[in-house]
Amino acid sequence: MSSQVGDRVVVLGGSMAGILAARVLAESYRNVVVVDRDTVLGVSGPRKGAPHTRHAHGLHARGHLILEELFPGLTQELTDAGVPTGDLGEMRWYFNARRLRPARTGLTSVTAPRPVLEHHVRTRVAALPNVTFMERHDILGLIATPSRDRVIGALVQARAEGSVPESLEADLVVDATGRGSRTPVWLEEFGYERPVEERVKVGLAYTTRHYRIRPEMFRGVQSINPVASPAHPRGAFFGQVGRDVCILSLTGILGDHPPTEPGAFMEYVRSLPVPDVYEAVHDAEPLDEPVSFRFPASVRRRYERLTRFPDGLLVMGDAACSFNPVYGQGMSVAALESLMLREHLRRGVEPRPRPFLADVARVIDTPWDISAGGDLDFPGVEGRRTLKVRMGNAYMARLQYAATKDAKVTDGFMRVAGLMDPPQALMRPPMLLRVLRHAVLRPEPGRSWQAADAR
Repeated sequence: MSSQVGDRVVVLGGSMAGILAARVLAESYRNVVVVDRDTVLGVSGPRKGAPHTRHAHGLHARGHLILEELFPGLTQELTDAGVPTGDLGEMRWYFNARRLRPARTGLTSVTAPRPVLEHHVRTRVAALPNVTFMERHDILGLIATPSRDRVIGALVQARAEGSVPESLEADLVVDATGRGSRTPVWLEEFGYERPVEERVKVGLAYTTRHYRIRPEMFRGVQSINPVASPAHPRGAFFGQVGRDVCILSLTGILGDHPPTEPGAFMEYVRSLPVPDVYEAVHDAEPLDEPVSFRFPASVRRRYERLTRFPDGLLVMGDAACSFNPVYGQGMSVAALESLMLREHLRRGVEPRPRPFLADVARVIDTPWDISAGGDLDFPGVEGRRTLKVRMGNAYMARLQYAATKDAKVTDGFMRVAGLMDPPQALMRPPMLLRVLRHAVLRPEPGRSWQAADAR
């Protein structure tokens, strides 16, 4: 247990990064106040301030383990609520129109809808005696000392007629407001430099629809995931999310966006490189209309490179780095960052921003390399293709092909994708030999089912 390092901390943002931060901050501060523009307590469905939560989300194996550590019994709680769980390697994964060989990895996959998962976690955090939620409050800005060398609070205002701005004094402010964070602007207003931003423009869109489950849809697997690739850029995540509900999120990049008109939506499903998803849903009962969400670019803000930064302010979650959501990294990286925050708090003193932000950058490095590097394998995606990126993508194509032949390769791949092992694990001699046994040269992509039928 951490020693107390301060009286009050204000966390800006009540989504996953914010509530995980609040969970560990509650060990070291007398009072933790979480501020959000929406009503968040008791909410288990999509909300206006987080429209992306309607779509398919993943919790990587490492993120699941951290949540279970912070909230003992959470997995069983979700299972009792009807959330499906299973082995990550036993899902039906397709890369380049080829199915990976299933593998029992021992890595738990929890396919809760994002709002349901957040609801369970947020309820646990709200039950802590020293945590308070200020719902339906806009965040107007930060409050600093006259010298601007320290942040001493936040300016907020209730979203109610006749309300006036309110100053929340704090020993520490944590920005977990997501990709729309205004910290770069606030820093500039205080006379600091804005962080350099790295962007990978993917022009992604999700379009999602829910269906009633039929027993024959999944045939014993938790989900069916034809993952987009340069040869087959249309992808999908089709999985069970409740006792009788499944979700289908279609993905398209660089302006090739899945439509929301039901007939056109189904034609997009038919255009996927494998037939499994279309065969499951073409005559299924839809539970809602298709809804789309656009994600223009992955953005990493390089706070760790700033030479000056005010005390009393930390940045976490998507406010520091927002990843292409198809890789499912956001919640797990937020969980890793919360453990890093706990490590700093257990030193018994207030976390210093620059060392903390440097450590957060190291947490981000590997998942950023995975997602940004993977996106740069698509020729139309803008970004710098270093030798490391080109070599990594060439090897990954071989490895994914080898995983269609060898369950041990699938196991290793899933451990890296689940943030359990570093990417270097895929280059160790035993794995390298398995990969080269099946793919000395970069293999040609598999044919789509439509092309195969046309032969």
